[in-house]
Amino acid sequence: MAATLAKQQANRWPALLEAAATLFAERGYHATTIRDVAEAAGVTPGALYFHVPTKQALLVAVYTEGVDRIVRHVDALVDQETEPALRFRRAIEAHLESILDASAFARVIVRVLPDDVAEAAAELRAQRDRYETRFRSLIAALGLPSRRSPTLLRMLLLGALNATPIWYRRPSGSLDAIVDEFVAVFGIAPSGTETKPRRRPK
Repeated sequence: MAATLAKQQANRWPALLEAAATLFAERGYHATTIRDVAEAAGVTPGALYFHVPTKQALLVAVYTEGVDRIVRHVDALVDQETEPALRFRRAIEAHLESILDASAFARVIVRVLPDDVAEAAAELRAQRDRYETRFRSLIAALGLPSRRSPTLLRMLLLGALNATPIWYRRPSGSLDAIVDEFVAVFGIAPSGTETKPRRRPK
């Protein structure tokens, strides 16, 4: 009986995470209660506490899932290339696709900053750092002039990318034009870009 109950609870976890991500993205973390999430998922608060002890732990779980999804997408596109500049371009493309697909998980990462939730700040920063490490490596491989600051480049780039959902309205077609602009702004012109087949967003 206990094993069956545990299995049933485990099966509810994806739906609970989705409900939490949706509410955190729409209302914000502080305006959302555990009861709100449980009600949205169609379970009791006790069922939610079976998985996480606190609301901040639930936020960390949502953040972790969101970062996992973006990481998988970035890695999949970057691994298609061997040239550092094209790998950098693919990472920008994948990041944009991830945050513009209206996923609640991506919106939570953009909307909820670590400093907004002091009790979970260290864990949220760890998740962000886990992702940003990829851009550190990609930028380091570009061989930028010594006068350029890889750290500032990374911070400016990710800040600009994460602000894109505020103003960007996706037209029909691909994200190539906006990716081109991001690449150009930072003075990086991948060789062979013009001959590479364009990917369409998922």
